[in-house]
Amino acid sequence: MPEGPEIRRVADKLEAAIVGQPLTEAWFAFPQLKTYEPSLIGEQVQAIETRGKALLTHFSNGLTLYSHNQLYGVWRIVKPDTELNTTRQLRVRLATAGNAILLYSASDIELLNADTLAVHPFLTRIGPDVLNSQLNVDEVKERLLSPRFRRRQFSGLLLDQAFLAGLGNYLRAEILWLAQLLPQHRAQDLSDDQLTAFSEALLSVPRHAYRMRGTMKKYHEEAAFQFEVFHRQGKECRRCGTVIEKGTLSSRPFYWCPGCQR
Repeated sequence: MPEGPEIRRVADKLEAAIVGQPLTEAWFAFPQLKTYEPSLIGEQVQAIETRGKALLTHFSNGLTLYSHNQLYGVWRIVKPDTELNTTRQLRVRLATAGNAILLYSASDIELLNADTLAVHPFLTRIGPDVLNSQLNVDEVKERLLSPRFRRRQFSGLLLDQAFLAGLGNYLRAEILWLAQLLPQHRAQDLSDDQLTAFSEALLSVPRHAYRMRGTMKKYHEEAAFQFEVFHRQGKECRRCGTVIEKGTLSSRPFYWCPGCQR
């Protein structure tokens, strides 16, 4: 499943294609959404927001399209008169004079107003978005030490969207490597320095992945992003030289360096 950085990059592309232009077409596959189609013609997409792995398309008439790609959903951008040759099932089509954005295969799609958006069961359950620029290290540290999360092992905590939205499996491995921690660690057992380093990694790794569009060499602003442990089993750790190992955690593959993650 795509993680927060990948979803945000998709949203950026969709925004560039359609925001601020009057809609000439609005089409939904699900019958319960059909009644909304006429009310969207002539309206504009004002912004496309991400909250973790969910995408919110905000229209100028106050409605919001909620969608979650889950495992199989995918967005495409085409010219308005283009028909794609695909076996995927089209779920949403929004078009302007210049572009059309198409959502295929997703099943979790709703149209919401301000009231239903505010009480949406998924959106009210998830934690702060890890890519939200307003979220800072002190707030993450406070969240780690809260009664709700302080006793949780990081193996499960870093996949729980209620903790921080947008994290996922590859980010879990890379964050723990950068902080030199193991998935069995818990916030309540760390020193203050370890907590600070971990909180910094929880923000810096996903934000770096978003900025650098999926490639990494070193964790600094100018570098491209490449994995340090994820999918690198059998290779040497670039930090300490120990061979990276692979296991399974929470039914998902996990990668770590036994030399510098202790």
